[in-house]
Amino acid sequence: MRGRRTKNITENIDWLLISIYAVMVLLGWLNIYAANYTDEAGTIFDFSQNYGKQLMWIGTSAALAIAVMLLDVRFYETFAYVFYGIFVALLVAVLLVGTEIKGSQSWIVIGGVSIQPAEFAKYGTALALAKYLSSISVKMDQFKTKFTSAVILLVPAALILLQPDAGSTLVYASFIFVLYREGLSGKVLIVGVAAAMLFILTLFVEREMWNIETLDLTISGEYILMGSLLVLGGLILLLFRKNISSLWRPLTMLAVVAVGYVASVNYIFNEIFEDRHRNRIYELLGIISDPSGTGYNQHQSKIAIGSGGFWGKGYLEGTQTKFNFVPEQSTDFIFCTVGEEWGFVGTSIIIVLFLGLFIRIIWIAERQRSTFARVYAYSVVCIFFFHFAINIGMTIGLAPVIGIPLPFFSYGGSSLWSFTILLFTLIKLDAERRNVLR
Repeated sequence: MRGRRTKNITENIDWLLISIYAVMVLLGWLNIYAANYTDEAGTIFDFSQNYGKQLMWIGTSAALAIAVMLLDVRFYETFAYVFYGIFVALLVAVLLVGTEIKGSQSWIVIGGVSIQPAEFAKYGTALALAKYLSSISVKMDQFKTKFTSAVILLVPAALILLQPDAGSTLVYASFIFVLYREGLSGKVLIVGVAAAMLFILTLFVEREMWNIETLDLTISGEYILMGSLLVLGGLILLLFRKNISSLWRPLTMLAVVAVGYVASVNYIFNEIFEDRHRNRIYELLGIISDPSGTGYNQHQSKIAIGSGGFWGKGYLEGTQTKFNFVPEQSTDFIFCTVGEEWGFVGTSIIIVLFLGLFIRIIWIAERQRSTFARVYAYSVVCIFFFHFAINIGMTIGLAPVIGIPLPFFSYGGSSLWSFTILLFTLIKLDAERRNVLR
C-alpha cells in the first residue's frame, strides 16, 4: 500500500551516492586513457581508441540513468520476473548463437556492438530475488523458500558457467549474504566456507597428495589430510552439538555429500573449466609456478603496482603501463595502472571511495520500508563488493585471474551499463521510500 506521492522527487534523491558514482566513472575514464597512452597517442576524445569509446559508453550510461529515474518505481517490482526471464533467455541465446571472444562464448554482436548478457543477468537476478523474498507468504526458515531462492540463483549461474565464464559465475555466490540478511541460518555460511575449503583441498589431493608412481601419500598430503579431518570434525560438533549421541546420522550424510561434492568439483574443474582457468587457480594456490606463462599477467601486475611506490610515477608516466607489459590493462587489470601512476596514495583513495560506496548502500538498505527495496539494495552491494574484492585481489596475487571488471573503472560498455542500471534502480527505489507505508 502506498501513500501520496511527493511533489518533487529530486528532493529525495541520494546525491551523495550519485556523486560517488560520478567521481568513480570520471577516474575510471582517466585511467583507461592512461592504460592506452603512448607518446603517439591522440587526444582523450579520440573515438577510435578505447578511451574515446568509453566516453561514449559513459554518455549512454548517463542516458540510461535518467531513464531509470523517470520510470515509475512500481515498474521494477511489477516486471522483476520478466526482466529475469529475458536475461535468462539471452544467456541461452549466447550458448546457441553467441560470438566467442578470448575463449568464452559470452557475447552477442548487434550492429558491430558487442553485448555481454552475463553482466545484465546479475541485474535481473537481483530483481527476481527481491521480488520473491518480498512476497507475503515467503519465510526464510521454510525449505521451499531456500530451494526457490537457490533455483533463482543457480539457473543463470549454470548458463554462464557453460560459456564458460568462471568469473561471472562466481559472482552469484555473493547472494548468499543477501539470504543471510533475510534470515538464512548462519550454519549455511559455515557450510559454504567448508565447501570452499573442500574445493581447495580437492585440488591439492589431485595434484599433490598422491604420488602417481607409488600411490603413497606425500608429507604435505598427510598434513592436508589431518587438517581436513580436524576441520570436518569441528564442523560436525559445531552443527550437531545438541545431538552428540546420534552423530552417526549426520556423519554418514556428510560423508555422502562430501564424496558427491568432490566428484562434482573434479568434473567441473577438469571438464568445464579451460586449461587457463585451472592453471591460474593452481598458480594462486602455489601448486605450480609459471611467472613467464600462466602467472605472467599477475606477475607483471604486481611489478607495476609495486613500482609506483608511495606517490606513484605520475599520471601518464607509468613505464609498465606505457610499454604494455601488463595485458588487459584497461579491463581486468586497470587497478595496476592506478598503482603504478598514483602509488599507494592513489590506490588508497580508490579503495576508500569503494568502501564509502558500500557503506552508503548498506545504510540506504537499512532505511528502506519495503522488503523488495532492502533485498535489492543488499544484492547490489554484494555484487559490487565481490567485483571489487576479486578484481583488486587478482591484481595483487590474492585471487585467481578469473576476468571480472572493476566497477566503473574497467573499460567496457556492458559492464558500465549494468553497474549503472544496478545503482540507479536502487537510487530510484530509495527516492520513493517515503511513499511506501510499512
